[in-house]
Amino acid sequence: MNTEILGIALQIILMIALSYPLGRYLAKVYKGEKTWSDFMAPIENLIYKVCGINPKEEMDWKVFLKSLLIVNLFWFIWGIVLLVSQGWLPLNPDGNPAQSPDQAFNTCISFLVNCNLQHYSGESGLTYFTQLFVIMFFQFITAATGMAAMAGVMKAMAAKTTQTIGNFWQLLVVSTTRILLPLSLIVGFILILQGTPMGFDGAMKLTTLEGVEQTVSQGPAAAIVPIKQLGTNGGGYFGTNSSHPLENPTYLTNMLECWAILLIPMAMIFALGFYLKRKKLAFVIYGVMLSAYLLGVVVNTYTEMNGNPRIDALGIAQTGGAMEGKEVRIGSGATALWSVTTTVTSNGSVNGMHDSTMPLSGMVQMLNMQINTWFGGVGVGFLNYYTFIIIAVFISGLMVGRTPEFLGKKVEAREMKIATLVALLHPFVILVGTALSTYLYVHAPAFVAGEGGWLNNPGFHGFSEQFYEFTSCAANNGSGFEGLGDNTPFWNYACGIVLILSRYLPIIGQVAIAGLLAKKKFIPESSGTLKTDTVTFGLMTFAVIVIIAALSFFPAHALSTLAEQLSM
Repeated sequence: MNTEILGIALQIILMIALSYPLGRYLAKVYKGEKTWSDFMAPIENLIYKVCGINPKEEMDWKVFLKSLLIVNLFWFIWGIVLLVSQGWLPLNPDGNPAQSPDQAFNTCISFLVNCNLQHYSGESGLTYFTQLFVIMFFQFITAATGMAAMAGVMKAMAAKTTQTIGNFWQLLVVSTTRILLPLSLIVGFILILQGTPMGFDGAMKLTTLEGVEQTVSQGPAAAIVPIKQLGTNGGGYFGTNSSHPLENPTYLTNMLECWAILLIPMAMIFALGFYLKRKKLAFVIYGVMLSAYLLGVVVNTYTEMNGNPRIDALGIAQTGGAMEGKEVRIGSGATALWSVTTTVTSNGSVNGMHDSTMPLSGMVQMLNMQINTWFGGVGVGFLNYYTFIIIAVFISGLMVGRTPEFLGKKVEAREMKIATLVALLHPFVILVGTALSTYLYVHAPAFVAGEGGWLNNPGFHGFSEQFYEFTSCAANNGSGFEGLGDNTPFWNYACGIVLILSRYLPIIGQVAIAGLLAKKKFIPESSGTLKTDTVTFGLMTFAVIVIIAALSFFPAHALSTLAEQLSM
């Protein structure tokens, strides 16, 4: 047990220690300052030339968003075409069939919005061709899209008064070439050395110790696993994700992959401080996020390592903790840490089955995604927090009788309305989706039975499975309570709609707020200015997040995770 706790502590310390220098580097990249990665400039210039892009052309927030949305529409069409025709495309040694239209719609949308929700098993649901040219490609580009959006917001926040927020295409390219690609190569080489497969041969046929023939899938896993973690993507190359011994072969790779999930989201907060030259503000934001993350780690580690009380009642020893759905080589402690790390971000990868975790652990996992501001996805994590900063500034200004201001710009009704709509959209789509599915389950049993019945677990846990699915979609996470049979037309289309709404509407609102504030006249700080880089304001923002984001979901948790915990 002490060894497991030490492993958890080392991983967290490593993430924190590396995020600071990486944050400094990210700020330099986005400001266009000289860095060690300048050797990538010729490649970037070639991309600009081939695509007809002028990287020095400044965009206002409307053109910036238009570029973001248009290119995402193009990638959507690209992905759909390849997925529904993958059975006839090359690099398919195992003869995997094409996806159905509804499954292709869900898969394409899921990876396009950086969610990576999987209603299929990677070994049989995709080919090597689509793993590389849809899945891996999207994992780089969609992560870079979120990072480019944050870079645009940082530029708007740093300027005293400006009409532009940068060039989307240039920010997209440098996010890929100078950040995601180098880090992915480092992680990928380590994974190959540890035993993760990297090749294009078909599945191997092996004879087990029992004399039974078994088929073992392989392929270019080491190329895809690094970006699934670093880009807070999370889609597993294999069906069981990072609990699979080829995707996550050793305890070292387990630490490496868990570390990779949070590295860039943590560094993005420090990058904000360096970019704005307001390190104190970054420390306050980082402190709020880290405190919430550590609280979740403590709760989940305690509940998972202490085992299941139902099993205790049978007199069965649980020296390893609650081990249902967990890998013995990884252990309950490391699984608990991963479950929190993957849900405070939009990563969604798993090294154990969340459906089998204790009810309180499941509640923490869902609340992390329902709050959706503790580090979050690369780039978009801070943007979600930014929404609540605007709300907190407005409320705080009213409470103390001062004009609401943030970084020298007045926060007025227009920005407040957008921030409120963005903040309320998240609980709205989750709760409406869950209400619809539970209504159909109770009042349309024939329809549900026609789709296979959906739930393997009735009662409180069955409700949790549906609740978790829509939560994961709305948070662009992708993990699931896999007792839910989700590869059906209802779940594929319903989740796809939630994915679209929850990815693009918040980004539009957040970039719009930054663009609107950037145009306003800069007001120098005075004795009457509300300080936003203090611990007090950090606590105020935390309170606003809990009241708006968390309390919206407690009635549903009372019918799911809390009810299940009390019934044990």
